[in-house]
Amino acid sequence: MDSISKWHGSMALVDFPFSPCGSDRWGHDWLIGVDHQLFWPQLELFGQALSQRQSPAVLIAEADPLRFWVAFLGAWGAGCAVVLANPGWGDREWQPINQVFQPNRANPVQAGSSSYPCAWPLGTTADKILIPTGGTSGQLKSVIHTRESLMAAVQGFRQHFGVAVVNAYCVLPLYHVSGLMQGLRVLATGGYLAVQPYSELKQGQRLPLPPPGFLSLVPTQLQWLLDQGEAFEPWLRSFQAVLLGGAPPWPRLLHRARTLGIPLAPTYGMTETASQVATLLPQEFLAGHGGSGRALPHASLRILNPQGQPLPPTAVGTVTIAATSLAEGYVVLTAEASEPYRLTSLAPTETAGPQAPGNRSELCTDDMGYLDAAGYLHLVGRRSNKLITGGENVFPEEVEAVLLATGQVQDACVVGLPCDRWGQQLCALVVISPTLPLATLPLLLQGQLAPFKQPKRWIAIAALPRTPQGKLVRPQALGLAQRVWVMG
Repeated sequence: MDSISKWHGSMALVDFPFSPCGSDRWGHDWLIGVDHQLFWPQLELFGQALSQRQSPAVLIAEADPLRFWVAFLGAWGAGCAVVLANPGWGDREWQPINQVFQPNRANPVQAGSSSYPCAWPLGTTADKILIPTGGTSGQLKSVIHTRESLMAAVQGFRQHFGVAVVNAYCVLPLYHVSGLMQGLRVLATGGYLAVQPYSELKQGQRLPLPPPGFLSLVPTQLQWLLDQGEAFEPWLRSFQAVLLGGAPPWPRLLHRARTLGIPLAPTYGMTETASQVATLLPQEFLAGHGGSGRALPHASLRILNPQGQPLPPTAVGTVTIAATSLAEGYVVLTAEASEPYRLTSLAPTETAGPQAPGNRSELCTDDMGYLDAAGYLHLVGRRSNKLITGGENVFPEEVEAVLLATGQVQDACVVGLPCDRWGQQLCALVVISPTLPLATLPLLLQGQLAPFKQPKRWIAIAALPRTPQGKLVRPQALGLAQRVWVMG
C-alpha cells in the first residue's frame, strides 16, 4: 500500500478526524470563499508529504484559510499533535516557540506553506492541539486541548441551539479558538463554512451561506456594521444567531441591536473551555433578557465566595466552570534557557471549596459575576481589574457601562492612578465628540453611581488601545493615563 493510501485510510479510522459523517465527508464541498476544488487534492498531497517526515507534531502558522484547514486536518489525520501559531507574530514571539518546538521553518511540510514539522516535548501526542491565548508578563501561553474536549464543545453548541447541522460565517482568525471552533462545528455536523477576511466584509462583499447560519463577531465589528445602516442590517437579521463574544458588549450596542431585531446571542467562554460555555439564545435576547444566558448542556457554572463556597442567586462572586470541554492545562513559554517552558494546571489553588457536581474538574476564572434566579449568567468585571479606592472595591467595567449608556461616550476605560489619600484615584479615559465639553461627563454620572465609583480625573482621547478581538488593553491605557497626568 502506498503512503497516500495508508494516510487516506488513517483519516477514515480517526473519523475524518472527528465527524460523525466519517469518510463520507471526503470530497464534500464544505468551504465557501476559497477554491474548494483544490482542497481535497491538496489535503492528499499534504498527507503524503507529512507521512514522509515522520514528525510527531506540526506547527501551523497559515494566514490562508485553505492552507490552514489542509494543514490542520492533514496533521490530525496523520495522528500528529498540532501547534497553532499567529501568522502575525514577530521575532520576539517566535523566539520561545523556536526554542521549545524547534519548527523547521526553512523546510515546511509543502513548498510555499507555513506549516512546519516540529518537536513535541510535552509527552504523548495523541489528539493534542495547542491553541494560543493571552499570556502575562510578556510570556506566550497556549492551552492544551484534545479532540475529545473540542468535540464536547461542538456537541454542547448543537444541543443548546437545537440544530443538527451548523453552517458558519467566519471572519475571525482561524488560529484563535473563536475561529477554529466555527470550522469544527461545521466539519462535525456536515455543514458549510464561509470564511472571509473581515476587511472584505466591510467592503460589502458577502458570501452565500445556506441556513441555519451562524455569524460570529466581536463587539467592535458589530458596532461598525450597524453604523452602516441598512447596508448590513437585513443581512445580519438573516442569520439564525449572531454570536457576540471576545469582549464585553456595551449596553447601547445591545439596545440598538435589539431595536433593529438582530438575532444576537451574547456568549461567555474562553480558550480554556473551547469557546462558549454560556450563551443567551436569540429569542431570549430579543425578548429583553440580559446577561450571557444559561450554561450549555456540556457545562455547569457556579459562583463562589473567596472561601470557595457556593453563593446563592444574585450574589456576586467568582465564576467557576465545570465542563467536558475544559482543556488539560497550559504550556507557558518562558524564553529562559534553564526552563524554556512550564506545564501548569487550569485550576488555581483558590478552588478549595466543595467539588463541582459530578466530580468534574473545575476552572476558577478571573471573572466576577452572578447567576440570577433563572440561571442566567451576568458578569460584572474581572478580579484582576478590580480597583480599590478609599477602601472600597470598584470594578471598572461597571463604571464604563454607565458612561457608555449615557450616549455621549463612544468608548471608555477606567483605570486607577496612584494616590496618597485614596490608594487609587479613578481616572476615566473617554472617546467623545470634540464638541462635547469634558466637564459635562461628571454631571451625567450624578445619581447613577455611588460617589466613590465616580472618576475624579478625566482624559479625552482619540482612541483606546484594543486588541483585534476588541478587548481593552488596560495596561496600555493605564500607562497613557499616567503619562498624560504627569505631563498635565
